[in-house]
Amino acid sequence: SDAPDQVGPLLQTRTELSQAGQLRLNLSRIQGEVNTAEQALQSSVALAERALVLGAQADTDFSTPEARANLASEVKGLLDQLVGLSRTQVEGRCIFSGDADQAPPYTLDWAADPPLSAYLGAVSTRQALHPSGVPFAIAHSADRIFDNPDAAKNAFAALNGMRAALLANDRSAIQAALGRLKSADLHLNTELGFYGSVQNQVAQAMDATSKTELSLRTRLAAMEDADMTQAILEMNQASTQQQTALAARAKMPRTSLFDYLG
Repeated sequence: SDAPDQVGPLLQTRTELSQAGQLRLNLSRIQGEVNTAEQALQSSVALAERALVLGAQADTDFSTPEARANLASEVKGLLDQLVGLSRTQVEGRCIFSGDADQAPPYTLDWAADPPLSAYLGAVSTRQALHPSGVPFAIAHSADRIFDNPDAAKNAFAALNGMRAALLANDRSAIQAALGRLKSADLHLNTELGFYGSVQNQVAQAMDATSKTELSLRTRLAAMEDADMTQAILEMNQASTQQQTALAARAKMPRTSLFDYLG
């Protein structure tokens, strides 16, 4: 009421504060998803590295067909786990299925040939918005991470190739599979690096959003709240003026013309 010209800026600031709050909530949810994806990639790298250890054990003159068959069984279990990681969910969404995130990206049936289905998801176009207005990508799809069309980057194919080589008791095939596993492991580490970078971007965006909210709240308070120091000063001045007026009133003569006439 003291500054009616501030109504427009006041409403605009409230709108901006509401938008900043919603952006912070969105970023918080995205942060949870990205953290889960990063953990899944860490586990994927560990599986690939375990497969490399098993392949190295099989690539010796002392490894028997029975030992290689046992190693093949363990590699099969690693592939099961890797497919499970590709199906990771957050809030009911399959985070590696791209934009078609209501269904898992793959099915695995060891009775089928091949056991792994084609990619069932879609391209990932999801982005987050930085408070500056600049969007940034927050996810990659499973067909890029685990089932890359580049054979040197295909972790699923590398693991399954190692399993087949071990079952065949074919040392030259085991050595070839080791080479593919190494390059697939390198690719998984690259994808892990991508999610680490996204984690940093989300953290920076959340920090910037918090600072923006604080600035907007300060601006809003300046427009909405009374200046307490000024208000107290004005109240004291008014009180002093009132007391002075009352004192002056008390000193005025109380006799009138009728008193003299009497």
